[in-house]
Amino acid sequence: MRLMAEITTTTVAENQLPINRIAVPGTRALTVLIAFDAGARNERPEENGMAHFLEHLVFKGGKSYPTYRDVNETAERLGGVLNAYTSQDIVAFHITVRAESAAPAIDLLTDFVGRPRIDPEELDRERGVVIQEINRAYDQPSTVAEYLIDKAAFGDHPLGRTVLGPEENLRTFTRDGIVAFRERRWAGARGGAFLVGNLDHLPDEGELQAAFARFPVLPAPGPYDPAPAFQPEKLVDQRETNQSHLRMIYRPEVAVGDVRQRAALSIYATLLGGSMGSRLFDEIREKRGLCYSVYAVNHAFADVPILQLGSGLDSAKCIEAYTRMREIVDELRDDGPTEEEVQRARAYSAGRLVLSFENTNAVARYAANQTIVFGESIDPDDAIAALDAVTFDEVREVAAGVADKLAVACVGPQSADEF
Repeated sequence: MRLMAEITTTTVAENQLPINRIAVPGTRALTVLIAFDAGARNERPEENGMAHFLEHLVFKGGKSYPTYRDVNETAERLGGVLNAYTSQDIVAFHITVRAESAAPAIDLLTDFVGRPRIDPEELDRERGVVIQEINRAYDQPSTVAEYLIDKAAFGDHPLGRTVLGPEENLRTFTRDGIVAFRERRWAGARGGAFLVGNLDHLPDEGELQAAFARFPVLPAPGPYDPAPAFQPEKLVDQRETNQSHLRMIYRPEVAVGDVRQRAALSIYATLLGGSMGSRLFDEIREKRGLCYSVYAVNHAFADVPILQLGSGLDSAKCIEAYTRMREIVDELRDDGPTEEEVQRARAYSAGRLVLSFENTNAVARYAANQTIVFGESIDPDDAIAALDAVTFDEVREVAAGVADKLAVACVGPQSADEF
C-alpha cells in the first residue's frame, strides 16, 4: 500500500533547476525546500566555512524583501517556519507553512535565496555572529569530539574539516569571494526545488516557472574531491573533565550507490546501537551501567559510507566502554546477528522512517539528499520498501564487512595510546 500520492517532476526551470512535487495525503502543511550541491566538501582549503557563511548571508534580504526584517516578518505573517542547513554535501533553504500560504511562501523563499543582496555591511556584521557560533561550538566537548572524529577518519580531506570552518578563514572572506563560490556551485542542474505536502494551493505552472527562474543560469559545477583511502588516526583533546566524549568510526564494505546495501547498513547500525533494544544499549548502559548515552549511526556521503559509534560517560569508565564496544562489533563480524535481532531492527527502522515521513520537512530533506547526493528516486515509499526488503543474509554480510580498523576520537583526560 502506498503512503504517498504520485510524485512528479512537473517541469525544469530555464536555469535547469528541477521542480519536484511530492503530495503527502492528510496534511494541511506545505514545505518548500531549495537545495544545491554546494556543501562544505566542495570548498577549497582557504574557503572552508564559506558554504555555511553564505547560507547565513542570503537571509539578509533579496530584491523584493530587501532586509532581514522583511524576510523574517514576512515568514511570521505567513505563520511559517523558516530555516536552512549546510552539510558536507548540500546547502538547503526551507519554509513550512499552511498550504493556503503556498504562493507567498514560494515568492519569499525564491526571492532572498535566488537573488540575495549580500550587502557588504551585513557581511561584516554576520561575520562576527558566525565567529561566535564557531567559538561556542569549541566550548562544547561533545561537538569537539565530532570535529575530532571527522579529522581522525578523513585527515586533511574536505570531509575531515568542519562545516563552520576556522575563525581565521571567516575573517578573510570577501564579498567577491563569496559571490564567486555561489556562482561556482549553485547551478540549477545540480540542485532541486521540492514542494512537499498539501499541493492543493500551489500557484499555476507559469507562476512556478517565474519564481524558480529567479536563480541565475550557471554552468554545472565540477566534481567533488573523492574520499581518501581509509587511514584512521586516534586523536584526543585532553581535558581534565569528569566526563569523556568518545567517538569511533569504521568504514563498512558497502557500496553507497547500492540502495539495498545502504538499507542493510541502516538495519545493522540499528541493531548495533540505534535503539533501546540494541546490543550497545543493552550491554554498555543496561548491564554494565557505564554511561547514560551510547549509540551507533550509519551515514553515506556521495562516495563513502561510515559507521559511527559514540558515548558520553564517566571518564574513569571510558576505556572499559571503548574496549567492550569494539568487542561487540567484533562479535557481530565473527558470529553475525541473530535472525530475531534483524527482524526487530528492520521493523523498528522502517517504522521510525514512516513516522518521520509524517513531517513534510523530513520528506523534503530526504528528497533533496536523494536527488543531489545519490541521483536516486525521491519517492518516500521506495525508502520504506527498501528497509522492508532487507534480508537476514544481507545484514549478516554487512556485519562481516566491518573490518577491525577504526578511527578514534576522545575529549577527556585520556591519552591516545590508551585506545
